[in-house]
Amino acid sequence: MAPSPSLIDRIESIPRRELYFFALYRVLVASLLCALVFSPMTMLVAEPQRPLLAETVSISYLVVSVALLFWGRNERWLQAIVFWSVMVDIVAATLLNHALPEAGAGISMSLLFNIAAAGLLLPLPRAMLAALLASIASVAAFIWNALENSPANRTLAELAMFVTSYLALAFICYQIGSRTRRTQQLADRRGAEVANLFEVNELIIRRMRTGVLVVDIHGRITLANEAATALLGDMEGTLATERTTLASASPELARRLQRWRGGWREEEQALQLMPDQAEVLPRFARLLADSDMTLVFLDDTTVVSKRAESLTLSTLGRFSASLAHEIRNPLAAINYATQLLEESTDLGDADRRLLQIIHQQCQRTNGIVESVLALARRERANPENLDLAAFVRRFVIEHRQTLSLETDSLEASIRDSSVPALMDPRHLHQVLSALVHNALKYGRLVDEPARVRIRVTRGERLAVIDVMDRGPGIPDAIAAQLFRPFYTTSEHGTGLGLYIARELCRANQAQLDYVSVPAGGACFRLTLATPKTTFTSASA
Repeated sequence: MAPSPSLIDRIESIPRRELYFFALYRVLVASLLCALVFSPMTMLVAEPQRPLLAETVSISYLVVSVALLFWGRNERWLQAIVFWSVMVDIVAATLLNHALPEAGAGISMSLLFNIAAAGLLLPLPRAMLAALLASIASVAAFIWNALENSPANRTLAELAMFVTSYLALAFICYQIGSRTRRTQQLADRRGAEVANLFEVNELIIRRMRTGVLVVDIHGRITLANEAATALLGDMEGTLATERTTLASASPELARRLQRWRGGWREEEQALQLMPDQAEVLPRFARLLADSDMTLVFLDDTTVVSKRAESLTLSTLGRFSASLAHEIRNPLAAINYATQLLEESTDLGDADRRLLQIIHQQCQRTNGIVESVLALARRERANPENLDLAAFVRRFVIEHRQTLSLETDSLEASIRDSSVPALMDPRHLHQVLSALVHNALKYGRLVDEPARVRIRVTRGERLAVIDVMDRGPGIPDAIAAQLFRPFYTTSEHGTGLGLYIARELCRANQAQLDYVSVPAGGACFRLTLATPKTTFTSASA
């Protein structure tokens, strides 16, 4: 924010008030001079030696002074007005000094203020020029009186003092004005910086996810940011403007603040400020060490839990990396033993089929480990052009062979002979495995087998895979939490299956959503990009 112009910052933008007082002083001096000439005040000094000159100059000077009082406040021509008005003062003072020799000292003394104003308001060359012209005029008036044999109204030493005073005063006043200008400019810059910092701090506090309240000693709310007003149910943001008391906004929060001020420790139990709002954990702190103002921080427990989940996932990623070798070593041993058994000639076809299944599952488990590690390392996926129809058919056949489906059923519903899509095949296999596993486990009615169907459809720009079951469905309260990490309704579950599945989809620019089925059951929809389009997940 740029500083506003001022008298010291720029001469052209001097306030009207200063110009008015400068012109008013000139009118006052001109009025006093007229009083000396036309009133009985003349008795205070000697009679004018040149009455006509004194009357003409004093009246003319008063008229010009009044004109400058009204016209001289034009800020556009400030420097010119100040300089030429000082020239008028010098000419009038010189002529009146010649017409009123006895009042010469006073007239020259009054000119000191005009020279000082010129030094303050004008650049140095013009200020010194005005002082030099005033000195020359004083010397000229002294010589003029001497040539006409007029009685000396001042000594040569007094004249030298006035000349020196004019020059010195103009220079000193310019230095004072220059230093004041620099100080004012520095103050303007500092003021602008402080104003900017204040706005930045206010914006940061206003946009903080943590609710912030400032409460005075009487319990009135003097400041509340957006998060705090939302948590307190004040959508219009009138808490701080109307000085609402904390007790009326939240009696329980006011009670905790009062207990904290009384020396009690902060309570760790979260509280719900409004019925439809999330729980918050309040924290209190004094604004200053000796201040009665109190800062109240309202931490949203959902945000805190998300941070804890993020830390847990980060720890899980590091932990999974340390376990990678421990998992790979037994898998490699099992795979190697399987290959050795396959070379035996004493095995029948059924045993060889079992060894083949073991070998396939070792490869599948190793792929899952690689995918989890890639997710922990945030490695990029390697999407490939896939035929979803063929991929899903192979997937269904493999699960029928490896899983015990004596009563449950897993079917593929594919109308098109070929459905192209872009995705990493390892990630797609892991996502479908997680979805089918959940469908077979939870998608069944009591005492009835599970019926799971994988439907593949082809759109104009996208390919869709639906994993559907005919179970009891998922309640809305649980559906909103399905893809949260570590959220599970099973005692033996980890709550990572659907979370990892969605993260793998996001890594492949695909989208995984839960779709409610009005007729009953559950449906998880996997939307993939086709080779001709680029799909960006809306939730990414």
